[in-house]
Amino acid sequence: MTIQKFARYLPILDWGRRYDRAALGNDLLAAVIVTIMLIPQSLAYALLAGLPPEAGLYASIVPILLYAVFGTSRALAVGPVAVVSLMTAAAIGGIVAQGTAGYAAAALTLALLSGLMLLGMGIFRLGFLANFLSHPVIAGFISASGILIAVSQLKYILGVPASGHTLVEILVSLGAHLDKINFWTLAIGTLATAFLFWVRRGLKPLLRSWGLPPALADALTKAGPVAAVVVTTALVWGLNLGERGVSIVGAVPQSLPPLTFPSLSPDLLRQLLIPALLISVIGFVESISVAQTLAARRRQRIDPDQELIGLGAANLGAAFTGGFPVTGGFSRSVVNFDAGAETPAAGAYTAIGLAIAALLLTPLIHYLPNATLAATIIVAVLGLVDLSILKTAWAYSRTDFAAVAVTMAATLVFGVEAGVSSGVLLSILLHLHKTSRPHVAEVGLVPGTQHFRNIHRHAVQTDPAVLTLRVDESLYFANARFLEDYVSARVVGDTPLRHVILMCSAVNEIDLSAVESLEAINTRLAEMGVTLHLSEVKGPVMDRLLRGHFLDQLTGQVFLSQFDAYQSVLGQGADAAQ
Repeated sequence: MTIQKFARYLPILDWGRRYDRAALGNDLLAAVIVTIMLIPQSLAYALLAGLPPEAGLYASIVPILLYAVFGTSRALAVGPVAVVSLMTAAAIGGIVAQGTAGYAAAALTLALLSGLMLLGMGIFRLGFLANFLSHPVIAGFISASGILIAVSQLKYILGVPASGHTLVEILVSLGAHLDKINFWTLAIGTLATAFLFWVRRGLKPLLRSWGLPPALADALTKAGPVAAVVVTTALVWGLNLGERGVSIVGAVPQSLPPLTFPSLSPDLLRQLLIPALLISVIGFVESISVAQTLAARRRQRIDPDQELIGLGAANLGAAFTGGFPVTGGFSRSVVNFDAGAETPAAGAYTAIGLAIAALLLTPLIHYLPNATLAATIIVAVLGLVDLSILKTAWAYSRTDFAAVAVTMAATLVFGVEAGVSSGVLLSILLHLHKTSRPHVAEVGLVPGTQHFRNIHRHAVQTDPAVLTLRVDESLYFANARFLEDYVSARVVGDTPLRHVILMCSAVNEIDLSAVESLEAINTRLAEMGVTLHLSEVKGPVMDRLLRGHFLDQLTGQVFLSQFDAYQSVLGQGADAAQ
């Protein structure tokens, strides 16, 4: 097997052969910026997943290295992300008590299952399945998840022991514990949140006004969360606020990712199977969307099936090195791209930077307040909330609006698993609904041309003896009967009618059920003395029709163009009249 064939499954062999000093410099710079950003983010997302903070660092080291070997995106940064971390907490929280060894083991098992599913989907080239999730539904789910995540972090901002997995549960629990607010924690959390919001919008313009170069101003802006971490940690340590009830990260192991083994308990595997599938699908959709968007800016290509393998390998790496499910993150990938990352090697260098942090810097975060990590999460996830999708969907399609609204409501009221499940189900049902009632237009000849258009939209020529129907959808089992009923309803009682032409220019597929329906239409029309013709049948569709008996039984002909069909049947009518 040549190196080109190996490179198909190991993309590192492709970009690695052309790696040069310029790419090294750009990747190293991007890695430094992303590493600074990832340290507080990784700790925060571990907190969101209900795991010890070091799990966030571990989940950001080996998975990135494995993705660099198997992934196809030059800029995608893999690791813990907000939505997947929330889904992890929701999946495990109902099975194992948070803070126990069993909880961490269940997170490893969830990463293992997710990795195996993604890997299997990639090997069998099932990346197309993600297309069944409509963008409005995914946008609704992510927006609702962002709201849910932000509200769930208020307990750390307020310093109260609230709980719950749905919006109602969390709000009720917060209300019941308002008398236990720790005002030192509230002050730290509020100031950290306000500072991080200001950093996002106001720091870069301020630095530019001071005369700093754009690149340096951008890098310092990305390091804003680190400043919040340093300042609040110093305050807690200096004022001994841990003794005054401020919750802190505490002791974090000073080590590289350990070798871990997921639990293979049959009962646990059974309980985590569906959550793992949902996490895999949502994680892949989020990752591939980011990867394709960034790749398009540089006219690069992303292979969805190989991306599944890359993400699968990353999750397997997390499962055996003390992590939890990971995927490609939007914010860190955009930072990686904007910082000039040219190859996945930037991710590998980021992993090395995080490994150094895990080995040497963890004692420095002992006094880091959880309120600061919560502020980091809140600021990050509120950027995912896009309520304008409701207005857009309402204006464009009531069906899409209903799908978005139901997905958001289910996520907020019943939790993330119910939300994503309803989103997946709604996406499939929407597809089936739209394709089960294909648009069928009665068309006529535009005067002076060879074009045919809808008789209700254009001034066209028609003939009472000829009915032309343009089918604007592939024909398959779900809509075949609809076409039968449509043709029957249109033809019955139309005495002058002698010819029906099905214009198939938009038909890309005709399955066996649809062929049987076409045979039924042909038979019924023949019994009425009406001839059935087809026009503009695409080559692959024609190849399949030639394998059966339908064309032998067809009472009319198959024409290359609709104009030829129309002219031919009109000529037959003239001949019959003579």
